[in-house]
Amino acid sequence: RVLHDARPFAMAHAVASMSAVSAAVAGPRFTAQTAKGSSLRVSTLAQRTAARKVASQMASSNVNAIIVEEETAEAGTGNAALYAQFSKLLVDYEFAYKVGDKISGKCFHCDAKGAWVDIGAKAAALCPASEASLADVKNASAVFDIGEEYEFEIIKEDDGDGCLTLSVRKIQLEAAWNRCREMQANDEAVTSMVLSVNRGGLLVEVEHLRGFVPQSHIAIRTPNREELVGQLVPVKFLEVDEEKNRLVMSNRLATDMVAGEGLGVGDVCKGIVQAVKPYGAFVDVGGVSGLLHISQISHDRIVAVENVLAPGDELKVLILSKDAERGRLSLSTKKLEPSPGDMLRNPALVFEKAEEMGRIFRERVAAAEAAAQAEEGASSEMAGMEKSTDESTDESA
Repeated sequence: RVLHDARPFAMAHAVASMSAVSAAVAGPRFTAQTAKGSSLRVSTLAQRTAARKVASQMASSNVNAIIVEEETAEAGTGNAALYAQFSKLLVDYEFAYKVGDKISGKCFHCDAKGAWVDIGAKAAALCPASEASLADVKNASAVFDIGEEYEFEIIKEDDGDGCLTLSVRKIQLEAAWNRCREMQANDEAVTSMVLSVNRGGLLVEVEHLRGFVPQSHIAIRTPNREELVGQLVPVKFLEVDEEKNRLVMSNRLATDMVAGEGLGVGDVCKGIVQAVKPYGAFVDVGGVSGLLHISQISHDRIVAVENVLAPGDELKVLILSKDAERGRLSLSTKKLEPSPGDMLRNPALVFEKAEEMGRIFRERVAAAEAAAQAEEGASSEMAGMEKSTDESTDESA
């Protein structure tokens, strides 16, 4: 950028410089004394040409110097204004973050410390791997994708270098407790994972939260409860207390609901023998405890149940009846025998033909019910006719 006000002054200065040089060489000839005192004549044309060249260079240098000085001065003034405006913007958009605030940020790098997040502050924020998720994760890269935006909660203020500490785990923890309270209010059953077993009951995991199922609320009967570790069991909520970090659940109440909704009389289901007693065997049918009484195992007489069944045996059983209040089922394999005594001689055949025999059983039950209803209808009709005859007799009398 060239300032027009500087040009007249620069050109005048150049003209003056040229005039001064021309005056210095205005003589027609230039006389120089030799060492011997003799004088030499030199052509004035070459000297004048050289003088004009020097004057032109001096004038050009002066003009450039003036222009540079003017541009530098103006640029300095402009830079100062830009710096002042930038400082004002920093003040206007400086955020005062505090612990507990929820903010959004974009993950731009993951390392051994965790995920580094751009939240629009002066320095990047850090979400440690331990705070990356409510679930157990080893590194932040398993949770965060580079370039994606996530919601965080601030759990630690500026460390002195402007770096805030963030957490996703706290947000997920709050959401998990809210879901548990909602499911308790709606009396919903959920699936839980058994983590460990002790004398008091079961330690389970629901929504990545740890809960406890008291022994009195365990419906599953098994001789060795350690076998339940790692299995999925249905539970309902008895107590949800976030402040005390207390989550108490019931397997028995959940199986009551399952027994009332999922299974019907006449259904054929797979089950696992949980325990053998002198009077029969307890069978787990989809998380519901059912009793296979000794009289319902086979048409043939059974002296001892342990001679026929053992814990862990897989069976196909027919549901004879259900008690939704107690969460108990009455089961039968006797009704599934193709021939009387097959449960003793060929249990594999009973397992194979179970669905077919169950269908035949339901058809027989339906036919019996239809016959009973028809008989009841006929009895009602006969009773109505007899009543009508008696009334007619009374009127005649």
